[in-house]
This record gives sequence, structure tokens and C-alpha cells, in this order.
Amino acid sequence: MSQSTAAPLASDTGTPAFPDYRVISLIIACAIFMEQLDATVLATALPTMARDFHVGAPAMSIAMTSYLLALAILIPVSGKVADRFGATRVFAASIGVFLLGSIACSLAPNLPAMVAARLLQGAGGAMMAPIGRLILLSAVPRRHLVSAMSWSLVPAFLGPLAGPPLGGLIVTYLSWRWIFYINLPIGLLGVWLVRRFIPPIAQHAGRSPLDVGGFALCGAGLGGLLFGLEMVGQSADLGMAATLLAVGLAGCLGYLWHARHRAEPLLDLGLMRIDSFRLSVIGGSLMRITQGAQPFLLPLMFQIGFGFSAVRSGQLVLATALGALLTRSFTPRLLQLVGFRNGMLYNGVLSSLGYAVCALFRPDWPFALMFGLLMGCGAFMSFQFAAYNTVAYEGVPRERLGAANALYTTLQQLMLSFGVCAGALLLRLAMGVRGHAHPQAADFSFAFVAVTLVSLSSTIWHLRFAHDAGHELSGHRPR
Repeated sequence: MSQSTAAPLASDTGTPAFPDYRVISLIIACAIFMEQLDATVLATALPTMARDFHVGAPAMSIAMTSYLLALAILIPVSGKVADRFGATRVFAASIGVFLLGSIACSLAPNLPAMVAARLLQGAGGAMMAPIGRLILLSAVPRRHLVSAMSWSLVPAFLGPLAGPPLGGLIVTYLSWRWIFYINLPIGLLGVWLVRRFIPPIAQHAGRSPLDVGGFALCGAGLGGLLFGLEMVGQSADLGMAATLLAVGLAGCLGYLWHARHRAEPLLDLGLMRIDSFRLSVIGGSLMRITQGAQPFLLPLMFQIGFGFSAVRSGQLVLATALGALLTRSFTPRLLQLVGFRNGMLYNGVLSSLGYAVCALFRPDWPFALMFGLLMGCGAFMSFQFAAYNTVAYEGVPRERLGAANALYTTLQQLMLSFGVCAGALLLRLAMGVRGHAHPQAADFSFAFVAVTLVSLSSTIWHLRFAHDAGHELSGHRPR
């Protein structure tokens, strides 16, 4: 069945005179890269920070989860904020807030101060990714949207991979406070580039009041789920994790009831009636569980299961980022050739089976073979998410883009976190069944196969896409 005939995305006529779409994409990508890099660099420095703050290393996990809490609470309101104050203005301001948080983190004298600073950082980070995508949807002509989305996905792969080695260098040769100082030149340049190259985007008329009740329920629900999933993934206090997950589930169920009785809820679940949006959300959520588990399982398998050095492990994991970079150049042409439906259908199977092959990895495999296979994994996943992130908005009316983007980004963050938790739980399950005190290669194999089955189940949803889904975006004409 064909999608809505509304013209939701930036058209080729009647739009402001924006610069080349590559300029917009790279400006947004740099801001997202800063956010992704900061999170992974920090993880490397936590033991050193714990020593300076005179606390145990496990206590430092709150520096990570406090940031996630800010994301969970504020991402749902990103669309409302952009509609009220303008997407370009809010995007520049979000970078500024992130920089203020970075400065506060660098000056933090103790753990409570660090937690407060991370909450401030999270307030900026919660707006950067969703509003950056909203700018792309509003400013980039339809014929270039696939390529623009491909560019903007690159930092999501590069940041988590570049972070650990950079964090190791900073902690070894400088102070951990430099982790936050490096954000300053990137962020200041980003604010200037936004103000210089991205004109204001028109705000939508008929602003609706903020759904305060929905905001409270959604914040409690998503915050509880993300905090609980993070604690489970880190093997923290499982009793507290279960309590948080129960609170999160209750909050989410309460929000579902609330949304059904409100004309304009915070997260507009009515968007799920749009075929392309609903199918992208469901299929993408299943794929993101595998994508979330991958950066957790791979480094552990290489270093603990295989006994590789951190350097050799980092070299192998870097292959996925290289594959994602290579895919960016031919994603638009491939979608034009095969279309969104066929592309997501067949590439989704390849993406899943690529990580299933990781279950076969053994320490005596040639380095070049594992590197090449992981490049393929990164390439397939990059194409898949570029397709999801574009076709999802095909049938969304322009005035609902902010709401659609907020809902999509919220679910994306939740499923990536769930992927980490799923990887950790599956690994511990395999260890318990086999009686292993420390994870072995076979335990990792079980976890990879299990998460592969989850992402393979997305095939059912790919088959439900219309044959001409996204044809105006890709230029593909089905026979």
C-alpha cells in the first residue's frame, strides 16, 4: 500500500537557500562525533578519576548513568523545544550547553560535582542528535536526503572506536581533565559553523503547551529503564536494577494510558499509524539490539576470550568503522538501484549473518580475515541504518517532523542500551550453563548467535514495506 501523499521533507523548490547538503551533514556529524567521543573516552578514564576522587571504581558508574538519565528525560521534549524556539537556534544552544557541562566536568573536585556536571552535559547532548537530524529532514532536498543521512551516521561508528585509544593516551600522558578540554575547540567551532552556514528553519505555527504529566511519566519510565539496563549490563546491584526496571516499566505503561487520553501528548504514538514510520521503528529496533551488543561483546571476546592485547583488539574493532565509511559513498546509488524495501530486506539478512560469523572467530584465525569480515559487518549495518533513518520520515507531515524525530530518537537510544544489556545477560547465561568463571570463546559464540536471531526477526517487518516505499527519496522505480 502506498504511503501518505503529504510532502513532509524538504523539497527541491520553495525552501530556503541552504548551503550544500554535505556542509550541513558534516557540521551536524561533527557535533554528534564530539558527543560520542566524549562518552567512550570517559569510560577509559574512570579508574583514574576514582582514585583522584577517593572512591571505589564501581562507584564511578554513576558518572555514566547520570548522563543517560539526562538523555532519557530530555530527548522526548526535543521536538517541542525545536518547534518553539527554532531547530537551528536550539542546535547551536545545545552545543553550548554541552560545552558548559564539559568545563564543569573538567573542574569537578569530587564525585557529586562530577555527577551534576554530567547531568548538564546530558542536557546538551539530549538535543544535539535528534535536532541535528531534524535539521537534515527540514533543510536537505529530498533527492540528497539518503546521502546526507549516510554522512551523519559516520560519527556514530567512529566516536565509540576512537574513544578508548584516545582516552588511554590522555590518561597516560596528561590529566584525565583533558578528556573534557578537548571538547572546547570542537564545540566552539561547531557553534560558529552552525551560525555561519545553517540559516534559521521556520517554526511551526499553532504551538501546543508542554504535556507536563506526560513529561513526568516518560522521564520516570525511560530513566528507570535506561538506568536499570545500564546496571544490569555492568553487573551492578541486580536488586536495585530490578527495582529501577520495574519503576521504568510502570512509568512507560502509565504514559501509554496517559497518551490515549490526551489530544497532544509529549510522544505522539499516533505516528505509529504511518506505515513507513512504524515499520522502520520496529525493524530498526530489532536490528539495534544486535548493533548495541556488538561494541560490548567484540572487545571482551578479543581481549578476554582470545587473550589479544588492547592494541590488537582495537585494530580489529576499528574495521567496523572503516566499513561504515566506505558504505557512505555508495549508499545512495545502491538504494536508487534496488529501492528501500529490497535493500533493507536483503541487506538486513546480510547484516545479521555478518555478526553471526563473529561466533566462529577463534584466536588462530588470520588477522586479515577477521578484519575483512568486520569491515563487512560495519558496511552492512551502516547501509541498514541509513535506510531506516531516511524512509522512516517519508509519510510524516512537515508539522509533525519534530514529534516523529523525538519518538524515533527516544526508541533508538532505548534499544541500543537494551542491546548492551542483552549482550551481557546472554554472555553470563552461557557462562553459567557451562560453569565458566571467566568467559570463554564458546560463551561469546552463544551470545553472538542469540543476538543474530533477534536481528534476523526484523525480516518479517521488512517484507511489510510497500514495494515503492521511499521511491521519491531514492529515485528507485519498482517494476
